[in-house]
Amino acid sequence: MRAISVSRDIVATPRELFDLLRDPARHAELDGSGMLRGRPQGPSPLGPGDRFSMGMAQGRIAYRSVNVVVEYEKDRLIAWETWGELRGRRLVGGQRWRYELTPVNGTGGTDSPGDGNEVTTRVTHTFDWSRARLPRLIVELPGYPRRMGPAMTTTLERLAAAVRG
Repeated sequence: MRAISVSRDIVATPRELFDLLRDPARHAELDGSGMLRGRPQGPSPLGPGDRFSMGMAQGRIAYRSVNVVVEYEKDRLIAWETWGELRGRRLVGGQRWRYELTPVNGTGGTDSPGDGNEVTTRVTHTFDWSRARLPRLIVELPGYPRRMGPAMTTTLERLAAAVRG
């Protein structure tokens, strides 16, 4: 299988987390890989089928990724597929970044830390390269599967901090 997932329980409602994930202007702040450079272009907040681009860098090579929202369920799921394009032609890519939000516990009472009523949401973050064009060359040989697990864990840590702050 060509996918990696990491999960984390975060004290927040699915809606709070979903609102952050739908905002491309926040993606670079959340990114644990260090590759996103921001400067998003496209709609915000994101919705089904929306197309947006993002400044990226790998080492000294700067470029823009083109992304299309391919899965969307309000307050539960958002995923986009990323591509490298030249003059509107897709050259490389097809990898998907997916966030699934599952309520875990909490009554939504006072939401005061430690009162037992905090709403907790399990966020499952998946990097799926099963649909990628040239997956062996573009994803596997450069070592992304090995590096993405720790990077995605950092992304979820940053998501938890952002929703608190």
